[in-house]
Order: sequence, then structure tokens, then C-alpha cells
Amino acid sequence: MYSTLLILHSLFRWLVAASLTGSILFSWRGIKHHLPFSTGMDQLRHWTATIAHLQLMIGLTLYFKSPLTRLSIPASGNMRQELMFFKYAHILMMIISIILLTIGSAKAKRAEGAALKYKTVLIWYSIALLIILAAIPWPFSPLAARPYMRF
Repeated sequence: MYSTLLILHSLFRWLVAASLTGSILFSWRGIKHHLPFSTGMDQLRHWTATIAHLQLMIGLTLYFKSPLTRLSIPASGNMRQELMFFKYAHILMMIISIILLTIGSAKAKRAEGAALKYKTVLIWYSIALLIILAAIPWPFSPLAARPYMRF
């Protein structure tokens, strides 16, 4: 089960990044060209939040099943740094980003007027994406390097 969750979590990270990027780009375009907030854009806003919530649920399950985060013995060097990253920084930053994304989605849903809806999605989703990008264990990360995709 653990390895299946790792693969799903790795896959879903790209779905979250793609849907957030799409939502941000369409919002920017909507603001720039004074477009109406279409049903398609509203669906994109909704599904972006839904995909992010699914990713969070997979991540939380992994967090409580992971041998790394369950490790309570004193570690040293890179192992300690990796342990601290996954046990505290990664989970905290991801939860914060999903909270911000959820707030942005709810505010955009209730906003009056297309321009305000687009602006709300653009701001809140951009902040969430920046936090997510900072918290991902990229292969080049000095904190905890992981491959781009797990199989």
C-alpha cells in the first residue's frame, strides 16, 4: 500500500501543478482581456481545489504510514535534514498552501463580477503554487531530493 501511495502522490503532484498553473494563466488572461467568468473557468477553479484536496489526503495518509516520519531515533547529517523536512516543513507548507487554495476558491465562488473572481483566483492560487513549489522535494533540492516521478 505504501509504494502505491507514493506513486499516486508523485503522479498527483503534476496534476496539482498543472491545474494550478492553468487556473492562474486563465485568470490572468481573463483579467487582461476582460473576459466573462465562464462555466469552464468555474469548473477549472473547482477541479483544481478538488485535485489539491485529493493530493493532501494521499499525502496525509503517506505521512502517517511513512517509515521516515515515524522515525523517532536521533538521526545525523543528511538523514536528519531529510527527516526534519518531511516531518515538519513539507507537511506544514503543503497544509498551508491547501488552506490558501481553499480560501481562494471559496472567495472566488462567492465574488461578484468576473474581474473580481479572476483576480481572487489569480492571487490566492499563485500564493498557494509558490508555497507548493517551495515545499516539493525536487531532485536538485538540498533539503530532501526525490525523483521527478516514482514508479
